[in-house]
Amino acid sequence: MKNRQVWFVTGASQGLGLALVKSLLQGGYAVAATSRDAQGLRIAIGDPSEAFLPLEVSLTEEQSVQSAIVQTIAHFGYIDVVVNNAGYGQLGTLEELTDREARANFEVNVFGALHVIRNVMPYLRQQRSGKLFNISSIGGLFGSFPGWGIYCATKFAMAGFTEALAEEVRAFGITATVIYPGYFRTNFLSKGSVRSAQQAIPEYETARQSEQAHFDSIHGNQPNNPDKAAEAIIALAKEENPPVHLLLGVDTIDMLNAKLERLDSDIKAWESYTLSTGFSS
Repeated sequence: MKNRQVWFVTGASQGLGLALVKSLLQGGYAVAATSRDAQGLRIAIGDPSEAFLPLEVSLTEEQSVQSAIVQTIAHFGYIDVVVNNAGYGQLGTLEELTDREARANFEVNVFGALHVIRNVMPYLRQQRSGKLFNISSIGGLFGSFPGWGIYCATKFAMAGFTEALAEEVRAFGITATVIYPGYFRTNFLSKGSVRSAQQAIPEYETARQSEQAHFDSIHGNQPNNPDKAAEAIIALAKEENPPVHLLLGVDTIDMLNAKLERLDSDIKAWESYTLSTGFSS
């Protein structure tokens, strides 16, 4: 018999993931938390217990993910909520980034989440319940950030597959939500966390200016509190029918409106081309 909700959270050793795990444990939930370094989880959160299971996982290796989920089921008996939070920022224009750099970002941000979904779904389907929260980014909705194209592409991908996932799992009593966080005051933008292009091209002045603005001005001054984000996600998990899309952050509405205005302008301005492709009657 279930006596408490069990959460499975990736990327839990820092940032939003760490804030979420701490809030969950303080609230009496059970948590399996993953990181590339289990010792880092123990230092940040505490030793393993009946309520807390730190797991060292390589999200790019499906067998490692599968093992983590098996261990979670063995420890707690079930999983109720899955949060695909792990990921990292990759700077660099599309011309600058090598195929290896771009694929590495997709391997973690996209395929890491897919590994979790693929391996947890058999358990959720069997119990006919569960909630999946995929942490995208406002950059997965508004991609006009020069020098962030590949990172934004990974987050657009997450949004796209979550929309499909929500429809695929609805019949099993499972929900899927893509969350678009704005700028939260974590170490996500620190130079030790964000990866820069290995071979920068000097001509891309706009991308370099964006890069420096993120490091020098935005980092440390982000308008959103990660603890409050954790509270919002926990509250959302209590909803019977959470939304497929959720903006998270006081700065996200303006960016959404800018995107909608740009879309509306382009669509209306070029509508004649849009309607020119039908067969003539």
